[in-house]
Amino acid sequence: MSRLARSAVFTALLGACLLTPAAAGAAEAPDRADGAPAGASVLSRNWTRPWAITFLPNGKKALVTERFTASVWLQGSDGSKKKAGTVPHTVPPSPSGGKGGLLGVAPSPTWNGTTDKDVFFIQTAASDIRVVRMHFDGASLSDYKVVLGGITRGGDHNGGKLAFGPDGYLYVSVGDALHRNLAQDKNSLNGKILRITKSGAAAPGNPFGTRVYSLGHRNPQGLAWDSRGRLWETEIGENTWDELNLVEPGRNYGWPSCEGSCSKAGMTNPKKVWHPDQGGVPSQIAVKRDVLYVTTLLGQRLWALPIDATGKGVGTAKAYYSGAYGRLRAIAKVPGSDELWLGTTDGGDGKDRILRITIK
Repeated sequence: MSRLARSAVFTALLGACLLTPAAAGAAEAPDRADGAPAGASVLSRNWTRPWAITFLPNGKKALVTERFTASVWLQGSDGSKKKAGTVPHTVPPSPSGGKGGLLGVAPSPTWNGTTDKDVFFIQTAASDIRVVRMHFDGASLSDYKVVLGGITRGGDHNGGKLAFGPDGYLYVSVGDALHRNLAQDKNSLNGKILRITKSGAAAPGNPFGTRVYSLGHRNPQGLAWDSRGRLWETEIGENTWDELNLVEPGRNYGWPSCEGSCSKAGMTNPKKVWHPDQGGVPSQIAVKRDVLYVTTLLGQRLWALPIDATGKGVGTAKAYYSGAYGRLRAIAKVPGSDELWLGTTDGGDGKDRILRITIK
């Protein structure tokens, strides 16, 4: 059964089989005093499928992208929202299906709206995936420039997450664009996590001397770093296993030879897998107090996974809000606060919400 068909069945059966994490195959664990979500409230409404939420360096407001409309909004912690503009040349998903449009957003780590106005986006244009830079002065967007273009675009599997790492370089998740063999082709940027400079060049110290940081990815959509500076990634698999990976430079994460764990030489196995029908299809990830928070689409829940004492694995996962808010995608930790912001992606036509989640 296709994921689309399975999604319809899954939604119809929510009341019967997903009201408790155990019914969906979720592992139960005691609430962590330092990581359990304590409550959810609506921060803002009238969204149309928000794809990414990223805070400005001042920590006071966040930029939010809408995939279908190519709009960028400034969201305040008081619930206020103001449109900053749109990203030109964005080609959204077609009415017949497929993914794309305006995806991730990442302000420069030194953005201040005056001497540094740089904000980066990833979009699908008419014929390619692009990383682009625009200027944002705190009120409006201007000065569109392609930083890295020509990446193969698919009807699906475009990846789409952007994030500046602790090293100050820009990390980009790119899907295989429905051309699975590209994930193993070191000369292709598809099916990879890239590490680039603000000008789009390969960052110094990359493992192959190119823009490629890791390979063997199918549709990576979440990137986040823990307190040790380790990079965690969420990835949508094909039919059997979705993945949580600890990403290290030069490693091969298996696709298309492996979906989930496998014993093939040279491949790096995930730290956690989900079956799509059992709370899976992870989209994005945030780290707070070394607990990984993973949003899910088909699973319609938020997973919390504590990083273990080694720093290289995870403990027992626990699910929250199963079926309560529909599909969850965008997630961001709020700087200086024990909060997360989550974006729903179900309603369309202005029916989606951004939720404020309190962490114990």
